[in-house]
Amino acid sequence: MTNPSLLILAGDGIGPEVMTEVRKVIDWYGAKRDLSFDVTEDLVGGCAYDAHGTPLTDETMAKAQAADAVLLGAVGGPAYDNLDFSLKPERGLLRLRKEMDLYANLRPAQCFDALADFSSLKADVVGGLDIMIVRELTSGVYFGEPRGIHKEGNERVGINTQRYTESEIARVARSAFELARKRDNKVCSMEKANVMGSGVLWRDVVTEIHAAEYPDVELSHMYADAGAMQLTRWPKQFDVIVTDNLFGDLLSDLAAMLTGSLGMLPSASLGAPMANGRPKAMYEPVHGSAPDIAGQGKANPIACILSFAMALRYSFDEGDEATRLEDAIEAVLADGLRTADLIGEEGSAPVSTSEMGDAIVAKLDASL
Repeated sequence: MTNPSLLILAGDGIGPEVMTEVRKVIDWYGAKRDLSFDVTEDLVGGCAYDAHGTPLTDETMAKAQAADAVLLGAVGGPAYDNLDFSLKPERGLLRLRKEMDLYANLRPAQCFDALADFSSLKADVVGGLDIMIVRELTSGVYFGEPRGIHKEGNERVGINTQRYTESEIARVARSAFELARKRDNKVCSMEKANVMGSGVLWRDVVTEIHAAEYPDVELSHMYADAGAMQLTRWPKQFDVIVTDNLFGDLLSDLAAMLTGSLGMLPSASLGAPMANGRPKAMYEPVHGSAPDIAGQGKANPIACILSFAMALRYSFDEGDEATRLEDAIEAVLADGLRTADLIGEEGSAPVSTSEMGDAIVAKLDASL
C-alpha cells in the first residue's frame, strides 16, 4: 500500500519557518503512529519568481493536481510590490485555487480556553468557541462578468457582477451539510435575499438541497449583515455557516478575530473528489508571510500545524489523529507557552518558533 502524497509549498517570509515545525509533526506521525506520507517540496510565490520568473511554474501546478493534498505556508512581501500584477506572488496562490477548482473554503474559528482573554470579546462569550465558516471560493462577485472600470460620460464607473449558478451553490451547500454531519449537525446559510436576486437563488437552492438530501441536518437562514451582528453578540450559537464568496471573505475575517490571534487559525480549500475518492485539497494558515519577523524565530507555527490537522481529518480520514494533534496544542497552551504574538505587554518571555514546535511534539509523545 502506497503512502498518501503531500506537496509542501512553504512560500515566502515566515512560511519556511512554520513549515519546518509542521515537518517535525509529520515525521512524528511516521515514526510513532505508522502514518507516513510521501512528501515533496516545491516553490510558490516570491521565491518561485526569484528562481523561475513566475510565481507558479506549470510543473509545480501539475504536482499540485496530482498530490493527495497540498500544504502551503504563505506568499508575498514588499520586495515584490512593484512587479506586474500577473507576476505578483499572490497570483501563484490564486492559480492553485482556480485550476484545482477549490470551491469550498473552510475557515474554522476556534478559541482555546487558555487564549480566551486575547479576544476583544468577553472570555465567557468566546471560551470554547468552535465554529466553521464554509465560503464559496471560485465564483460570485470576484469572478462575475461584466467587471472592471470604464468611462461613462465624464466619470469613471466601477463594475463587479454577482453571479451564481444553481450548481455552484449546490456543491458548496453539500460541502457544508456533509461537514455539519461530522460536527453538531447544524448549518446556517447567510445571504442577502432581501435585496439581491443572487441571494434569493442562494436561499432557494440551499433549501432544496437540504430537503432532498440532508433533512437530518438542522438548517437556518440569516441575512449576512445580521449574521455579522450575531457573530459578535453570541458566536457559540453557530456550528457551520455557509455563505458566498464576498460575504464569506468578510465574515470569516470577523470570526477570525474573535479568537484573538491570526497566528492560531488554519484553513482548508476543498474541491471535487479525485479518482481515489479524496477531495482535491489545499491547506494553509490564515496569516500572511509577515516579512518583518521572517528569520527571527518569532513566528507562531500553530496555524500551520493546525492546517496539517485539517488535512489529517478531511483528506486522509484520520479524525482521531487530528484530534490528538489539536489536543497536544491545547495542552501546550494550557501549560502557558506562548509565541511572541500571544504575549501581552506584561507577559512572560515568549518561546521561539522551534521551541513551540518541539513542545507540541513532546505533548504528542505524552499522548501515547
